[in-house]
Amino acid sequence: MPRRSATMLASTMLLIAIFCAAVLIKVPYSEMSPGPTYNTLGSQGGQQVITISGHRTYPTSGNLNMVTVEVTNADYRMNLVEAISGWLQHAVAVVPSNTLYPSGQTEQQSEQQNAEEFTASQDSAKTAALKDLGYPVGSEVVVSAVVEGSPSVGKLHAGDVIVAVDGTKVTDPSQVAPLVTKHQPGQNVVFTVVPPGKGAGDTQQVTVTTGKNPQTGKAYVGIQPDVEHTFPFNININLGDVGGPSAGLMFSLGIIDKLQPTNLTDGKFVAGTGTIDDNGIVGPIGGISMKMIAARNAGAQYFFTPTDNCAEAASATPSGLRLIKVDTLAGALDDLADIRSGDLSALPGCGK
Repeated sequence: MPRRSATMLASTMLLIAIFCAAVLIKVPYSEMSPGPTYNTLGSQGGQQVITISGHRTYPTSGNLNMVTVEVTNADYRMNLVEAISGWLQHAVAVVPSNTLYPSGQTEQQSEQQNAEEFTASQDSAKTAALKDLGYPVGSEVVVSAVVEGSPSVGKLHAGDVIVAVDGTKVTDPSQVAPLVTKHQPGQNVVFTVVPPGKGAGDTQQVTVTTGKNPQTGKAYVGIQPDVEHTFPFNININLGDVGGPSAGLMFSLGIIDKLQPTNLTDGKFVAGTGTIDDNGIVGPIGGISMKMIAARNAGAQYFFTPTDNCAEAASATPSGLRLIKVDTLAGALDDLADIRSGDLSALPGCGK
């Protein structure tokens, strides 16, 4: 075989070997890509995303879209070829797996955490919206979770409202543990609860025999108490297969738009992201670059961007999408007023 042909064959074989090795080599990275967007003023699967009953609502138009990111699951092991391919694509982000699934978190654990964060985000979004509109918001202590194998299994349930413990009225989650640890392990503690879906008058007495906490040796019942807000009328957010806390701001805006006569968008296409707390403070999120692409692909003209995400967002803004820096729900409402009036110069961009 001529030397030239032999060299070419050897080079080809070497390249094939390198490619095969790259396919076989697994790297600790995961992939993020733009996910679906949902108009909080619209419908999904034949049902309105936000439904309100027990109070007058008003017609809306335009878009107030929340955005999502799709990620590879926790069990997926990316090879080196896939990682390099992802790094070369504009609409894909390849990130260390531990940024998405910390400490070896499983897919099931991640889904549960995202579901819990999504539920908490909805509660805060409703609270912030109603506070902004001047409606009263109350609170109640609930069982957020029952520890597997604990004395409360089969007796107390997630969603139970805790009215009292041993006859002592409970108004804060921090009250529950001290009332339980007054007992010795093996003694009974009586919870007065309202089961999920029942009215305030439908209280039940539930007796739980305390166990011995393996960490402290004190009496315990194995529940995680938390606080949930109560509202003067029903607000439901109807989205399945969505998790995480990042849609809080857009949910609040959607709720407000439906509860007051001003059309917040004046028909414009506004999207955005950001967590929200009970007082309307907007917080940062992950995957901002992918979320901007998703928003622009859906047709968004304006994009609400949490201040702490602005630097990253400004460096990778899709053409035709205008970023609006936002810190609070009240600020976002002011920005929407500027969009309606056409005074775009007043909008706080990420470069301001």
